[in-house]
Amino acid sequence: MSQTVVITGAAGKVGRLLRQRLARPGRTLRLVDIVPPEPAAPGEDAEVSTGTLTDLAAVESVVAGADVVIHLGGQSRESSISDVLENNALGTYNLFEAVRRGGVGRVIFASSNHVAGFLDRVDAPPEGFPADAPGRPDTLYGWSKVAGEAMASLYADRYGIDVLCPRIGMCMPQPTDVRSLGLWLSPDDATSMFEACLAVESPGFRRLWGISRNTRRFLSLAEGEALGYIPKDDSEAYADEVERGRPTPDYEHDLVLRRIGGQWCDVPLGEYY
Repeated sequence: MSQTVVITGAAGKVGRLLRQRLARPGRTLRLVDIVPPEPAAPGEDAEVSTGTLTDLAAVESVVAGADVVIHLGGQSRESSISDVLENNALGTYNLFEAVRRGGVGRVIFASSNHVAGFLDRVDAPPEGFPADAPGRPDTLYGWSKVAGEAMASLYADRYGIDVLCPRIGMCMPQPTDVRSLGLWLSPDDATSMFEACLAVESPGFRRLWGISRNTRRFLSLAEGEALGYIPKDDSEAYADEVERGRPTPDYEHDLVLRRIGGQWCDVPLGEYY
């Protein structure tokens, strides 16, 4: 059976990763970003376009006839309130409204660990903070992701759209600092996570943590596993390399390591970071 998957923010880091890894026979990837994605390669089943999420009519055109939207687009770092409101709050509304009007049945809304940046690992239950932990954002960017999850819940409840919200940790080839040892999401596990979100039947509205099976995690994997996401990689394989030449991590007193949001809890609010 053929499937058309829209990926907004397709020129970004995660978007480029998914473009390479989600290609399947019978699956068309419709790639859109305000920055032009790379043109489709010979034999690649991809449709490439540029556009902004702040134009509802343009978003309607992009999602028309799609089966699923993976929503990665928007302002991806801390920025001014005007940037965050326009690109994330308004952009997310436009995306869900276009999905509703177009009859698209599923959205995978890329949320972030920054929705809960002020949660402190010393308060985590033994199995880790659940994926539906209440929002405690660390930045305006994190607040916009809390608002985006609420928008996702609204459209799921009112219109029956299936919406999955992976709260993504730190997606990169390998962890680069001590904080990332707890939050790392490997490329292989990221692929598995999005495939699980594409495949699970009738999920309704669900949240999950987008992290790998890290020894130092303090976030729950149970919600993702219930959806079929079974991560395999562990950042501990890189721990010696990451910690070499650094002081012994102080998980009791170092707030960068204790808080989910790390240093983002202290950056100037509303300034690009």
